[in-house]
Amino acid sequence: MMRVAILQSTSGVSPSDNAAVLVDAMEQARAKGADMLFSPEMVGCLDRNRGRATDSLTNEAHDVVLHAAREAAARLGLWTHIGSLGLKGEREDNRWVNRSFIIDAQGGVTARYDKIHLFDVDLPTGESWRESSVYAPGENIVTADTPWARLGLSICYDLRFAELYRRLSDAGAKILLAPAAFTVPTGRDHWEILLRARAIESASFVIAPAQVGMHEDGRETYGHSLVIDPWGNILLDMGAENGLGFIDIDLEHVEAVRARIPVLEHRRDLGLI
Repeated sequence: MMRVAILQSTSGVSPSDNAAVLVDAMEQARAKGADMLFSPEMVGCLDRNRGRATDSLTNEAHDVVLHAAREAAARLGLWTHIGSLGLKGEREDNRWVNRSFIIDAQGGVTARYDKIHLFDVDLPTGESWRESSVYAPGENIVTADTPWARLGLSICYDLRFAELYRRLSDAGAKILLAPAAFTVPTGRDHWEILLRARAIESASFVIAPAQVGMHEDGRETYGHSLVIDPWGNILLDMGAENGLGFIDIDLEHVEAVRARIPVLEHRRDLGLI
């Protein structure tokens, strides 16, 4: 069994303020017996004002949120997933990265994942997003081993690309992570459906911590952080309020479902059609 804590937050534009929220959540999670805390995309700074964000963001070595989380993880003995941080100064071309971290109970970073698929869309509501104008896409799939199971990392818009999750489950992941800051219209129409599909087709748990509510930069996010079992059942739905959620998951259920319908064994490489 693994006791999971999910942080659903309304992150603002100040990394130091967001770091305090994350550390407080880590302390509460550990006090309530969690083995690992999972947090949303852009938990360190959610700011669509690029000029202001330029002044707030830094590189991994100097990021106050990552530093605070690593210190708290070591102090508390708590594994922690930072859904993602926006970082600059990590690439020679000066483009930013949207990066997830897995932190172990000693405060060490055991895995990093840069978001592969960037959100460049125009929505019917009039919202327009161009992540690729600032961010560079990641190039590698990433899994991370924990005392409970191997994790497969992804971020938000990645969720729409099933081949990524096929490769993660082929690489041994039993828990797929999908931290997000989903918009309200796309969240309402697609969030649950996509997450349940990824769980069912990979016969894996899915843990999806989300941003929620009206943010300081003027955007609104959907919330509804979810934990879904390998059969596609929703075990936890955190609705539209920020805070912490808890769920105990039985990792033996993964093997039971994969034995019942062995989708991973039945996969075939069809090549290009």
